[in-house]
Amino acid sequence: MHTIVFATGNRDKIREIREIIGDRSIRVLSMREAGLETDPEENGQTFEENALIKAQAVYDLLQTQRQAGTCLLPAEDQVTVMSDDSGLCVDALDGAPGVLSARYMGRDTDYRLKMQHIMDLLDGLTGEARSARFVAAVAVILPDGTHRVVRGAMEGQIGHTIAGEHGFGYDPFFFLPQYGRTSAEISPEEKNAISHRGAALRQALAVLDEWEAQTGNLS
Repeated sequence: MHTIVFATGNRDKIREIREIIGDRSIRVLSMREAGLETDPEENGQTFEENALIKAQAVYDLLQTQRQAGTCLLPAEDQVTVMSDDSGLCVDALDGAPGVLSARYMGRDTDYRLKMQHIMDLLDGLTGEARSARFVAAVAVILPDGTHRVVRGAMEGQIGHTIAGEHGFGYDPFFFLPQYGRTSAEISPEEKNAISHRGAALRQALAVLDEWEAQTGNLS
């Protein structure tokens, strides 16, 4: 059995990750489900740096538990650790909130307030002047400790209103011109096909596939 431990405690994110990975014969666990509780300081300057900080912390804890015989995962499991760092980059705001997206205006601030504040900052701008993108970097630490970091992006604009019940975070005001709707108004299947996290995860799975083919450790 190949297990992916994803370094997140966000239930919405782990649900979306499982939807994107689909029916592959790989078990996907959050770090909490794997008994790997850690909260490293995300002090990187880029999405890639923060993703690797989180993944490395979980991988190191996994190795410590396995050596101590306290790991919840079967010893025979091949375990790959993945972590993502993602956020919203608004061109008119010089790329803000960027790596601070989750902490923008305070980590506990409601996202509707965050979105309204950004829309207020863009008041008077229209069309391409409101261009923005979601970015996701996924760090992959393979069972042998080697790692890669990949990136995906989803282009769009900051909408003028908050709309939609799907997704989470900044989705309800992220307008997708090709759909004429926000990323919270399209279906999860539509979003996963074009999203930043979907693009990055598909690259991450390709990294895993390449490693399995090279080592013969097939899922």
